[in-house]
Amino acid sequence: MGGQGSDGSRTQAPTTDPVRRFAQRLLDSGLDDIAPRDRRVIEKLARRNQVSRDINAEFEGQLTFGERLADRVAEVGGSWGFIISFGGFIAAWAGLNSVLLLWDGAFDPYPFVFLNLLLSLLAAVQAPVIMMSQNRQADKDRLAAAHDYEVNLKSELEIMALHDKLDQLRQRDLVDMLARIETLVRDMQRGENPRAES
Repeated sequence: MGGQGSDGSRTQAPTTDPVRRFAQRLLDSGLDDIAPRDRRVIEKLARRNQVSRDINAEFEGQLTFGERLADRVAEVGGSWGFIISFGGFIAAWAGLNSVLLLWDGAFDPYPFVFLNLLLSLLAAVQAPVIMMSQNRQADKDRLAAAHDYEVNLKSELEIMALHDKLDQLRQRDLVDMLARIETLVRDMQRGENPRAES
């Protein structure tokens, strides 16, 4: 935000604007002292590149078959449909074995040891698969949070740059208005002096 010198040239005001201080700090220290994430945002800002991207598509594109399968198992295993159908399966198993027990044809008589083994095996397999899916979801959440930070940082820098541009326009308008007022005052003083002398 410069002013106008007595010879009409612009003078440079001290750096008080936060954007200018930040830019000066970057020029003095370079990008070496800045975190890689901040450096990426600054580079994209300087190139006028878009920071936002589709995190879901990017993340889904990196998943292996096993990871997609684990997500699907976790999705099915954590649904009401699975709980209700599995409850129905257990009731049918117990009911069928109770009825077949009357004719000595039960394949898993009470206390349903084979059913207990099947449930234990299902839990032993399903629990780690669900944990893998949850860990992947946590990774996805961290990636989304980092992306949100980058977008917010770029937006903040863009808003600060817009404020700086508005301040420059306002400063230039004020300087121009002051120059016009000074010209009008000089013209008025010149116009009044001849009257005073006559």
